[in-house]
Amino acid sequence: MAHTLSARPRELAVSAVRAVRAEASWSARAARRAWERPGRERDMVVQSGKAALAAVLAWLAASWLLPDAFALMAPWVAVVLVQATVYRSVRQGLHQTLAITAGTVLAAALVIPFGHPLLTMIVVLPLTTLLSNWPRLGDQGIYASTAALFTLVPGEATLDSAVSRILAALLGTAIGVGVNALVLPPVYLRSAREAVDGVVREAREIVAEIAGGLDEPWEYESVRGWYDRAGRLPRLIRGVRSAIGWTHESLRLNPGKRRRPGSVRQAAAYDGTLVTLERIADHLIGLTRTLAEAADDTDETPRPDHSVTNPYAGFLEKVSAALDAYGRSVTGDDPEAARAELRAAVEEVRATRDRLRAELPRHAASVPEGVAVLGVLLAAARRITLCLLPEDDTDGDDDGGNAGGGTARTEAGGT
Repeated sequence: MAHTLSARPRELAVSAVRAVRAEASWSARAARRAWERPGRERDMVVQSGKAALAAVLAWLAASWLLPDAFALMAPWVAVVLVQATVYRSVRQGLHQTLAITAGTVLAAALVIPFGHPLLTMIVVLPLTTLLSNWPRLGDQGIYASTAALFTLVPGEATLDSAVSRILAALLGTAIGVGVNALVLPPVYLRSAREAVDGVVREAREIVAEIAGGLDEPWEYESVRGWYDRAGRLPRLIRGVRSAIGWTHESLRLNPGKRRRPGSVRQAAAYDGTLVTLERIADHLIGLTRTLAEAADDTDETPRPDHSVTNPYAGFLEKVSAALDAYGRSVTGDDPEAARAELRAAVEEVRATRDRLRAELPRHAASVPEGVAVLGVLLAAARRITLCLLPEDDTDGDDDGGNAGGGTARTEAGGT
């Protein structure tokens, strides 16, 4: 027992050292990424530098314009308001200024005529705490209580001190919002691009994995893994929706967006991309569900044999190539070339699908149930491909389908 007790501190020390090393390694990798290329880490460094700049400017301005006793209020407010987006800085700046003004005025209004800061605190703090829960103030309501404490704790409060404190808050708000809006205003288009690219890449890899797996003997666990992996796409798409929301917010009240018309157009285009990704996920989940049911020996869905799945695997390889071209058309460096590749890839999918449909009667005599399943799988994969093209490129297609530009159309005619 003594040996066990003595070993415990050593285990804790080793765990602590490992944790410190892991954190240091992560910090080093983040610093290296921030130095080498644009990304989230560099954005964090830029925002941190802007917060420090806002605090220094607010301190200098407050020290010049206001008594020294109130100079701290301005940088304290300014550093908080260098937020992730310009819109958020403005909104939180208004909320914070309102909360600070309310707390300062309420505390001064009671302590100036009656004195007794401690008794005033007993009365004011419950009121400002209630005020902090007002939804209109968002998460800035707590500053009503802190402003009241700043007014009451130093001792004797005067009208001049209350006015100076409010002016310091206004000065800090103006400088914090101004620095965030005018010095490298943040635009989070990169986050949306990375999120979109991640979903398209995952969908393409699932299709490619299915194409490779169909050439091998079917194992239910493997097929079920495809279905589970496809089922995780909606969670990734929620991340895309959040990233696109951040992108739109970062463009609101952002003076830099006039210099970046391409960013504005790209952000708007991602709205249509989100619809396309949702459709791809729905169709891919349906496709993998059909495969999982066919691979399940306890299910009545027939399992196609190799003579049917082998040509279907080749068809899925064409679909995977179309998904790859679609991803580069949305997030790549040369979208025009990628769109041309996408149209060519979709034509390949159409031609391959037509050949498989023509061959179905040849398989019907030997494996009629498997051919029926193949028809369902062909339709599912075809719908995935039709999602990728703008609506005008899908007009006249004999299979109907869903356009990729955000307008749904009804699937007609099965396979």
